[in-house]
Amino acid sequence: MDPIIGLDLALDLPRRGSRRLGAELHRQLRAGIVEGRLQAGLRLPSTRELAAALGVSRNTVMTAYDLLLAEGYVRTAGRGGTRVASVLSTSRASPPAAAGSFDRRLNPAWRAPYRLIPIAPTHDLPYDFTVGMPDSTLFPYPLWRRLSARALRAAARAPAAYAQPEGLRALREAIAGHVSFARAIACGPDEIVVTAGAQQAFDLLSRILVTPGKTTVAIEQPGYPPLTNVLAAAGAKIVGVPVDEEGLRVDHLPVATKLVFVTPSHQFPLGVHLSLARRRALLDFARARGAVIVEDDYDGEFRYGGKPLDALQTLDREACVFYVGTFSKSLFPALRLGFVIAPAWARPALVAAKQTADWHAPAAAQHTLAAFIGEGHLARHVRKVRSVYGERRAILQAALERFGAGRFRPIGIGAGLHLAAYLDRSLSASRLAEQARKAGFVLDPVARRGERRGDAIAFGYGAIPTERIAEAIRKLAALAREG
Repeated sequence: MDPIIGLDLALDLPRRGSRRLGAELHRQLRAGIVEGRLQAGLRLPSTRELAAALGVSRNTVMTAYDLLLAEGYVRTAGRGGTRVASVLSTSRASPPAAAGSFDRRLNPAWRAPYRLIPIAPTHDLPYDFTVGMPDSTLFPYPLWRRLSARALRAAARAPAAYAQPEGLRALREAIAGHVSFARAIACGPDEIVVTAGAQQAFDLLSRILVTPGKTTVAIEQPGYPPLTNVLAAAGAKIVGVPVDEEGLRVDHLPVATKLVFVTPSHQFPLGVHLSLARRRALLDFARARGAVIVEDDYDGEFRYGGKPLDALQTLDREACVFYVGTFSKSLFPALRLGFVIAPAWARPALVAAKQTADWHAPAAAQHTLAAFIGEGHLARHVRKVRSVYGERRAILQAALERFGAGRFRPIGIGAGLHLAAYLDRSLSASRLAEQARKAGFVLDPVARRGERRGDAIAFGYGAIPTERIAEAIRKLAALAREG
């Protein structure tokens, strides 16, 4: 029998007039509740609606409901009707897996329990230095809503259809103009593929550039943890390459390296930039070894002084650099839109991988973002927030130097949404972060045991109010002194 409207449960009842009709209706409703198919809080159809749908008398339904109420399986809520009560479920759901266990039916690349990156809310903690989070209070949401509504009105007038996997042309044209203005990168819309943020860009590039079990991929150490998950899932042979004050140690790249992921403009998480000499050395390495470079420019819009170095993509003459950009930092993370500027030889494969993964990014969001960029709102927003973030960075650096002298040493260039600081070698970044958590802090520790410089802390300044920064560092320095 088909499910009843408002009741996602198929009922198979005896013929009308059967003495078992009421009892069977009660039994099947109760089984649906106990097995979890009718979830707690679900509003059941009224007795009149259910009786009409089933073709039975209303008294039959009322009797079944009254018995369920007496047994505690449903509750009445006045005008809220009859709702399913919270009961212990005996459903067929699998019990939670023990820590470290896995099912052998899973692909081995997905058995490791560390693959899930924890994302915990931190808005209730007063000293939130989460890295990579912009200040949501600075974003012009009313303007975004108006542009989004306009995009939806236009969509309502258009015939239903899928969009292009590489992204709407209007958005790709807007992105080409944006990177030309913000990063001095010359490219056309046909070189761009729109992705669901930088994370999907990494996944798609791994799909087309990594041969499982064979391709050696070099990543920065320390670096961006979610990237490691993507590469491990793709079957890459991952090699960590150290970072110093000039960025990636190109001279430490294994000769077998075929793919290099790098954050040259603002290394994550230490905040240094890849020197011009290292950039040239990296491009020379790629040319000599037939390797490919993925340039992750995750927060390149935010610089607070100094002349920026040319992007690797701009210096590239061998068509070996993929440039990855995102709007998670300049706008808001939940937007989930980013892009790849790809060499011509790889673009067809990248577009095919995008279509295979999810066909295309949401068209309404693409139209909205295209208008936001094309009408100049993104440039104005970046100018506004750059001023705020620049002030916060200056306050943070001054506080680290004032209160944390001997314990914290700020490093990196004036850019991005976070500032890293080396710790005194007697301090453990993870232990300090755990102690600080109890005092209302959110910190990102950078463990570097065995390295000459020791551990570090990365301080994000997008989520913390400006007026709390100096107070926070004063308290953190006191915690560090206490050991």
